[in-house]
Amino acid sequence: MSQDSEKFDALAHALESVVGADAVRRDEPMSAHTTFGVGGPADLFVTPATEDELVRVTRVCVDTGVPHFLLGLGSDLLVGDKGYRGVMIDCAGALDDILLLGDPREACEILCEAGAAIADVSELAASLGLTGLEFACGIPGSVGGAVFMNAGAYDGCCADVLESVRCLMPSGYVEEIPADQLEMGYRTSRVRTEGLVVLSATFKLEAGDRSQIADRVAELTEARQSKQPLEYGSAGSTFKRPEGHFAGKLISDAGLKGYQVGGAAVSTKHAGFVVNLGGATAADVRAVISHVQDEVKRQFDVELEPEVRFVGEF
Repeated sequence: MSQDSEKFDALAHALESVVGADAVRRDEPMSAHTTFGVGGPADLFVTPATEDELVRVTRVCVDTGVPHFLLGLGSDLLVGDKGYRGVMIDCAGALDDILLLGDPREACEILCEAGAAIADVSELAASLGLTGLEFACGIPGSVGGAVFMNAGAYDGCCADVLESVRCLMPSGYVEEIPADQLEMGYRTSRVRTEGLVVLSATFKLEAGDRSQIADRVAELTEARQSKQPLEYGSAGSTFKRPEGHFAGKLISDAGLKGYQVGGAAVSTKHAGFVVNLGGATAADVRAVISHVQDEVKRQFDVELEPEVRFVGEF
């Protein structure tokens, strides 16, 4: 047995001692855990069942110097075809509790674990007549991912209603950070820039008119279904909005709707989406993204920055 395999086995056993053997999988295909439906195997795929396990798993990775990645629902993510050399920590597998704090007839808070789907939180809020999270009704990510990138849509974003976040800090300590100290901006936050690990988030919502909230959710849902290629795998919006422009319009104006490499293509329904038409590889997706960036730069002198994160080996 090589020294590297001995270290790998020791790491796997250390993680199993935290979460149990059934919660540690080897060579797990990431295509099963991303909304693109592509991605090679992660060396180790670990599913903590509690916040304490998540903290301890992360500390094991940090202490041993092993690369690790906090995975939510796998949106806004492209994992390379050769996979991920390290530990994928699956937050969405079990850490998905949502707890109402207070009386929904008044302003109250909703506490959510990092792996909860932000769309589920939006649905719960709407059902209780709480307003503020309608914009999130169709966002395909987790609460942790939504806070990480200050997810938003239709003139709303997490920063508008976020009260605080409970995080594992680089120091190894757990801290509750008020939202006004998270430096949240367009698709960014301290969670992203400082490598914090979201354990849970608290949203503060106002009591609203239940029928008006339902109408707004229905309106946004219809807009998504009619304008976005939800029938195909994708990571959501592929590019960030460039200042003074809309990515989808630039891509469409560049004549790139339908541009295809292998099984990946620019959506003909909404040019801001790169989609998996079936059988795409991560290399196909990345090739489409790169070509779109090159053409938009050449034709309009605008730099398109991917909203999608590239992880692993391509």
